[in-house]
Amino acid sequence: MVRVSLVLLVLGSVLIGWACSHQESGEWICESDAGIRVQAEFRPGLVTLDGHADDWKDIDGFEFSLLPALDPDEDKEYKGGKMTVKALHDGKDVFFLLQVDGNYAYSKSNNNKCPSVALMFPIGDHAAYHNMGGCKEGTNSCTNKTCKGHEVDIMHFSIGNAIPGRLYGGNPMDNGDGNGGDRFGNLVDLYAWNPHCRFIDGTGPSGDYSSAQNDWKGAWWHTTFTDRSGFVEEDSPYGSDGQKGIYFFEFSRPLRTMDRLQQDAQFTISGSSKMSVAFWYPVDGNPWYGSSHYSVNCDWIPLDISPGSSTLTTSSPGSWGDVASAFALLFSVVSVCLSVFVGYRLARPNGLHFTPMGITMENR
Repeated sequence: MVRVSLVLLVLGSVLIGWACSHQESGEWICESDAGIRVQAEFRPGLVTLDGHADDWKDIDGFEFSLLPALDPDEDKEYKGGKMTVKALHDGKDVFFLLQVDGNYAYSKSNNNKCPSVALMFPIGDHAAYHNMGGCKEGTNSCTNKTCKGHEVDIMHFSIGNAIPGRLYGGNPMDNGDGNGGDRFGNLVDLYAWNPHCRFIDGTGPSGDYSSAQNDWKGAWWHTTFTDRSGFVEEDSPYGSDGQKGIYFFEFSRPLRTMDRLQQDAQFTISGSSKMSVAFWYPVDGNPWYGSSHYSVNCDWIPLDISPGSSTLTTSSPGSWGDVASAFALLFSVVSVCLSVFVGYRLARPNGLHFTPMGITMENR
């Protein structure tokens, strides 16, 4: 119990740091591109959750510029490159791949000197992108009643204690304690009403949260790594700082969770939801702080969960036609071969003569 309290205390201090540093300057102005959209296709059995992007090569993604979340000015764009967001589902789980250019940076146990990413989804009907749900209540007054309808679901992954290629997130120990923490790799499941009211699932100012859990799993990788057989903690820092390459962050969670506390977004096949992606990076080696993150857009991005039938309908006429044609050809060849064989057997002279046993004995 003491260990659980310490874990939640550390996570809570991180969240408080984020909230205290979340200060904006001036009026919020957003000019969002109405054409952007992320589509999760139905592609079962395609992805292995290991941080590698090889199995995503045939999945289309959307490329985004990364602008400061609190001041989306193009002059302050992330200089390292772009972020590509991909998604798919297998009818049970939804998968995300974040691909972002960036020179390798890693400092063990120092999350703020390592890259970090977050996904955010609306839960409540009034959940705004701006101000993480947009509830106007303060730290001492925000509850599931005063901020009802402003809930957002957040997955945050800080890789300072995460080994590349290894799986983190929901685990029996933290889920058994009824919270969305991750004491091993800091891939945590959160909910929020605004930046100052953000909590690990299963914790918060009100209610019985003992049934919460972390539904996310994820891994990370960088293209400069040469050893693909598997890293262990003693291999840290796993690569050389400053090497040019690409970061991959790969995640999954069930389309539907067992949440009964309005702390998880729920996805429906053939339905549409919304999402956002945030990225932290230690620019010039300087540790990032909570509100210094970049975002793919200044508003929600539509997320479509495609039905399996749409994919099958597109491909099935041609594919089934090819199969039928091949089967018909095979059947024709077999029929011709049988006809030739039967005709040959009937037309061939019978070279074997039957001699009764009795005649054979008399001739002797």
